[in-house]
Amino acid sequence: MTYETSGTIQSWAEEDRPREKLMLKGKAALSEAELIAILINSGTVDMTAVDVAKIILKSIGNNLNELAKLSIKDLSKFRGIGEAKAITIVAALELGRRRKEQDRPQRARITCSRDAYNELLPHLLDKPHEEFWILLLNRANEVLRPVQISSGGVSGTVADTKLIFKQAIEHLASSIILIHNHPSGNLTPSQADKDMTRKLKEAGRLLEIPVLDHLIFTDKAYFSFADEGLL
Repeated sequence: MTYETSGTIQSWAEEDRPREKLMLKGKAALSEAELIAILINSGTVDMTAVDVAKIILKSIGNNLNELAKLSIKDLSKFRGIGEAKAITIVAALELGRRRKEQDRPQRARITCSRDAYNELLPHLLDKPHEEFWILLLNRANEVLRPVQISSGGVSGTVADTKLIFKQAIEHLASSIILIHNHPSGNLTPSQADKDMTRKLKEAGRLLEIPVLDHLIFTDKAYFSFADEGLL
């Protein structure tokens, strides 16, 4: 199959050339169709490479995940896409998939209070003021993410129930662990700590997002409400 020169990127008006646009404005400035156009390089007699890319994207609902599922044979069915261009698209998407797979961090699994303490160690070590954090966990007790809820003074910080469970709901957490630090090094929970823990545990029960533990964190040790039978 042959194409007229008018269908190639080189013949477009400068503002329409995806390669030049990438050079001038950066990769983030390009649409998905323009990025695919760079891969396929040329269009047909009556369509630019961007036009061809738009047709491909429209056929799969503009969903790149669906595009990645198309085979070389599937892509070759589109007018303007031969085997070589289809191979280029498939190869580019496979590179993207492999990068995503490599970037995915292995989630830490919380099996005991020590695991939770170690997870927050980088965030709370050497803090001169109190902070309140939560660990959001999935059904396998793997850490979805640590979230800072508040930062306060030397002797206290706020644990807002609505904010805590808003974070849990938004990130589809199956359970949570509460952590706040005592810069003084005192591991004894105050009455306010106990009352707060009961309040948050009850809220978690009602929302079906159980509170598994509450840790009082110091630089050298920790206190676990669960380990001490106070949860």
